[in-house]
Amino acid sequence: MRLPALYAPLLTAGLALFAALLAGSPVARAAGLVYVLNSADATIQVLDADSRAEKSRIRVLREVHHLTLTPDGGTLLVGDSGANEMLFINPGTGELLKREPLSNPYHMGFSPDGRFLVITSLRRDQVDIYRWDGRDLSLAARLDMPDMPSHLAYSPDGKVVYVTLQGNGLVVAISLETLQPLWKVEIGPEPAGIIWHQDRLLVGVMGSDHVAVLNPETQAVERRIAVGRGAHALFPSPAGDVLYVTSRVDSRITLLDPKSLEVIRSLDVPGGPDCVSFDPQGRLWVTLRWKGRIAIVDPQKGVLETQRVGRSPHGILFSATAPAEPVTN
Repeated sequence: MRLPALYAPLLTAGLALFAALLAGSPVARAAGLVYVLNSADATIQVLDADSRAEKSRIRVLREVHHLTLTPDGGTLLVGDSGANEMLFINPGTGELLKREPLSNPYHMGFSPDGRFLVITSLRRDQVDIYRWDGRDLSLAARLDMPDMPSHLAYSPDGKVVYVTLQGNGLVVAISLETLQPLWKVEIGPEPAGIIWHQDRLLVGVMGSDHVAVLNPETQAVERRIAVGRGAHALFPSPAGDVLYVTSRVDSRITLLDPKSLEVIRSLDVPGGPDCVSFDPQGRLWVTLRWKGRIAIVDPQKGVLETQRVGRSPHGILFSATAPAEPVTN
């Protein structure tokens, strides 16, 4: 049976990745450190990116999920949501600098101007807005936000933060000028990852199979882009030439054209791909939630290689010798 022409790129990419898995095709190395947050093991694993050998393992109290870099790139913040604690780490060396009590830090990200750190609290149904002076955090506002605030994104001017609410299928907009909610809109079941892109918000609808395109001015969903069941999070490439979308249920990474938002192709990545970080060569370092592994994917060559890590890996960061860009999805 002849497949339609539009399926050819998907088939070719899938076969290339499968062949790489069978043959153990090597993936080119890159210098730096890779931080892997093993949620079920209560550890932060620090890998040498070149050899992928474990350099150290930082024990946490309960359950780490997400991370971000400070605006100057000098400190890595990791939230232990189960233990109500924030860890501060030197991203260039893996040295644990300090631990600080902080209420249920699940997902987090600094505002574009670096003045605020917003933290979502999935279990406590709250969104915390902290002021950041370059050294210390101070709580500016705590907003009750049912149900299950998950991921966040900022408007480019830093005046508004947008948060997905997994429990009731909403996106909420919060003013960073008044520190109060502006509006809420229904987006779909279990929304997760959210990014700002071309004056629109792109939202991974995890309880379904698509990315919703939301107009923040009209609060209207203008489009739904099918990417695969368990559509989770979105990651723009460093060069800005592609958007990557992870789908945990279908174990797929979908490549979108950033201008048209049309699907370019899909890559089969077994194991529940979740979070993504990029190395300087454009390769993807991906956590595989269901397999206790990370994947290193070269999307140009169609090569995939995996590495054993801890149980239920979630957040990940590739940190080059010079601090990398924040990865908060």
